[in-house]
Amino acid sequence: MTTADVGATPTYRWRTVDIVIASVIAVAFGVVFWAWNLLWAATSGAFAFFPPAQALLYGVWLMPAVLSGLIIRKPGASLFTETLAALISALLGDQWGAIVIVQGVLQGLGAELAFAALRYRSYKLPAALLAGALTGVGAALFDFFYWNAAYELWGYRVPYALLTIASSTVIAGVGGWLLVRALAPTGVLDRFASGRDRALV
Repeated sequence: MTTADVGATPTYRWRTVDIVIASVIAVAFGVVFWAWNLLWAATSGAFAFFPPAQALLYGVWLMPAVLSGLIIRKPGASLFTETLAALISALLGDQWGAIVIVQGVLQGLGAELAFAALRYRSYKLPAALLAGALTGVGAALFDFFYWNAAYELWGYRVPYALLTIASSTVIAGVGGWLLVRALAPTGVLDRFASGRDRALV
């Protein structure tokens, strides 16, 4: 057990370093988003056998929401980082326009709900999985009613939504957790509880 789980009351006031790191994560992933947008467009033909399967790539767009929440461990971290990353992606020029900013807000809210449900006290693998899944739910709901509204319900919209959630749970949830575990021993997270927590399982 760690103080992130029991005992000490978390400090929710944002420090300058929290804002800086959240912004760095957002900028880095904003660029990744831009590149991933190109990959998404380039790989559409590869999923012609079952178009909803392309949603398996979705989780990369949702990773900053989970990663930032796991590192900074304060209310608003997931929402701020995912929204800013989406904004940067839009500014760099994507094929979907400014609507991706709205998507970023909904996706960030998904992770926020997960960490809030755990009272911003648990950041082990189950918390990362929940954050990944709920971030995926936010993304899936938006796409279900906005981008995919004209598609067949059971042949496209439902499997696309389920695969989006699965992708987010694995890529954003497990991937974000593994990235924090990899970074913590290097010392780059020593200013955060996540960098001092050696019991993240």
